[in-house]
Amino acid sequence: MNSILIKSARIVNRGRITEGDVWVKNGFIEQIGPLIGRKADMEIAAEGRYLIPGIIDDQVHFREPGLTHKAELYTEARAAVAGGVTSYMEMPNTKPPATTQELLQQKYDAAARKSLANYSFFMGAANDNLDEVLCTDPRTVCGIKAFMGSSTGNMLVDDPETLEALFSRSPMLIATHCEDEKTVRANEQAFREKYGETAPFHCHPDIRSAEACYLSSSLAVELARKHDTRLHVLHISTARELSLFQNDIPLEEKRITSEVCVHHLYFNSLQYDTLGARIKCNPAIKSPENQEALFPALLDNRLDIIATDHAPHTWEEKQHSYFHAPSGLPLIQHSLNVMLEFYHQGRISLERIVEKMCHAPALCFRINRRGFLEEGYRADLALVDIDREWTVGKENILFKCGWSPFEGHTFKGMVVATIVSGHLAYLDGQFFEGKMGERLLFDRE
Repeated sequence: MNSILIKSARIVNRGRITEGDVWVKNGFIEQIGPLIGRKADMEIAAEGRYLIPGIIDDQVHFREPGLTHKAELYTEARAAVAGGVTSYMEMPNTKPPATTQELLQQKYDAAARKSLANYSFFMGAANDNLDEVLCTDPRTVCGIKAFMGSSTGNMLVDDPETLEALFSRSPMLIATHCEDEKTVRANEQAFREKYGETAPFHCHPDIRSAEACYLSSSLAVELARKHDTRLHVLHISTARELSLFQNDIPLEEKRITSEVCVHHLYFNSLQYDTLGARIKCNPAIKSPENQEALFPALLDNRLDIIATDHAPHTWEEKQHSYFHAPSGLPLIQHSLNVMLEFYHQGRISLERIVEKMCHAPALCFRINRRGFLEEGYRADLALVDIDREWTVGKENILFKCGWSPFEGHTFKGMVVATIVSGHLAYLDGQFFEGKMGERLLFDRE
């Protein structure tokens, strides 16, 4: 199928909603306008539905290689596509971790065979692999990932000399997980002394505290300002960290950018007693006061991008007690649904959702010809019925782990069709896997 005509869509792009047809040919958006009369291999009637650029998720953990009992490229990419996500950037803390160019290339090779969505993979920084990191091609790799706080995979980068060298010498974007390790360990020791092995889950935001986040984020920002490093701070979860980011310059000109994840917008610490391990993640979901500070910062552009940090674990693993249950939530299939719930509450417009989930990731990472619904761009598109209600249940959860923190919740809004690089990958619950996604490229020197 070389051409697709989408008829009478409500097109959301660059802060406007217009009505018209979209003609896709050979992987690109060829024409946008009223009543396009061209013939196509397939026509999709979109009356009353909204057509948006495909969502770009800049932080996911698909667990392949080495942790495929939790998830794999094939399953999680399909879940992404069903949720309107056409491109993702995957993290290096697999097994083995992607800390050499050879191991990184192996992930790209696997995705070319298995991923229905477009893909890129971060190169992992460690305390002893700077030479490998500096060989990374900025035109074909999304960025360098530095865990300035430990999380799944034990890839902590905490050596001051390593951090100084990384920030001073890296020519490309560095994305950071920021939690101060010393603070987290001291807090954990205190709670172990208090509770032993029976600590309740509501201890999590006190152990992986707001102070730990700020200490680490502020260090990353300090290093970036010192060396003029292109820094992207992931999953901001506290009110205090918001002071580190600017909103008085265009995103394209920022050297320091930020991301917020849907679960930090949606959940707060009062829900640990009912949801427990299902919302245990790093950085922790925090107090209502921290949660409430994030949305205004998203709207005033201190927070630049909405993502998921999709991080699945098996249901069996999540049944362990607090200290032994792993951190991470499966989210990529439902990220747009979360934001549409906020839309229906009147908290954010469709135009701003598209800006933060589609346009901003493309601009932030300088992705070549994606993230916008415009002629000449790659045809990554999602068709959305924003009024259709559906309930999350075992029968429609597509993650390999088979569970979701939203199980039993009814969302209003559903992805009807997803086009990935011009290929109709998903339509009305059915997948079409005749063509895999493409490797993302970046407009960088």
